[in-house]
Amino acid sequence: MRFKGTFNFVHSSKYFFIFSIIITILGAAALGIFGLNYGVDFSSGTNVDVTLTKQIEKKQVEDLLKSYDFKKEPVITTGAERMTIRFSEVLTEPQEKQFKADFSKIDSGASFEINTVDVEIARELQRNALLAVGIASLGIIIYVSIRFEWRFAVSAVIALLHDAFMVISLFSIFRLEVNLPFIIAILTIIGYSINDTIVIFDRIRENLRFAKVKNIHDLAHLVNDSIYQTLTRSINTVLTVLVAALCLFIFGSESIRMFSLAILFGLGFGAYSSIFIASPLWVVLKSKEKKKPKATAKTQQAQ
Repeated sequence: MRFKGTFNFVHSSKYFFIFSIIITILGAAALGIFGLNYGVDFSSGTNVDVTLTKQIEKKQVEDLLKSYDFKKEPVITTGAERMTIRFSEVLTEPQEKQFKADFSKIDSGASFEINTVDVEIARELQRNALLAVGIASLGIIIYVSIRFEWRFAVSAVIALLHDAFMVISLFSIFRLEVNLPFIIAILTIIGYSINDTIVIFDRIRENLRFAKVKNIHDLAHLVNDSIYQTLTRSINTVLTVLVAALCLFIFGSESIRMFSLAILFGLGFGAYSSIFIASPLWVVLKSKEKKKPKATAKTQQAQ
């Protein structure tokens, strides 16, 4: 089944461009004011994984940690047989021994795995995360330029960077924790976004082979038809992945909750940008190419 409608995606694109620009500015302001709420993975601190031998209430551990003089309250993640405690500062060796001794009073058979991230390692992880996103974007530009043309590549990369930035901005505004699973989620979002965009671009390219495009109105009409021809596929895909991500968020463990939430945000923005940003942006770039021959003709007549 294909959608048939009268909504003009290309003609209405200026409103979506304005909306995205406003959200981008607000996101940049939020990042500038609040920054990101980095987890232990990207800031110095200590992560303690405890294997339990009996059921322990979260409040018991919270009461135990109140006797410690920490600047920031540790984050406790509970499970059936495991518990993770994230300290925002690096524990000294005496503090580690004290914590193990105190926790053993609650569960004498508990075993501990302690991982510490110092400032230099945290900075290196931040650099590597940015490098990963940069390399992924560069690879997409090269691939799409070879497979399609540079206008498709530019439009696709702007759309996927838009999606990634929107998710990062939301995490900054709501002070959600940014950790390594979050970076994996961003790279997953980039992959999903480019896949959805390429499907529409492939249909545009196929329709271009048989269409007689004389002006920008013909180009807009072709893109609108291409979007409608792939709309069913786009909606079905996003709904399918959305249900899976929602189940992960609701029923998954605490350790992947932020990953699932980032995927949920990214899916929405990915579907939005593929339809309302990437395709109309390609029309803008392509229409400039269409104007060049006319400008050349006018120059020849003047001579």
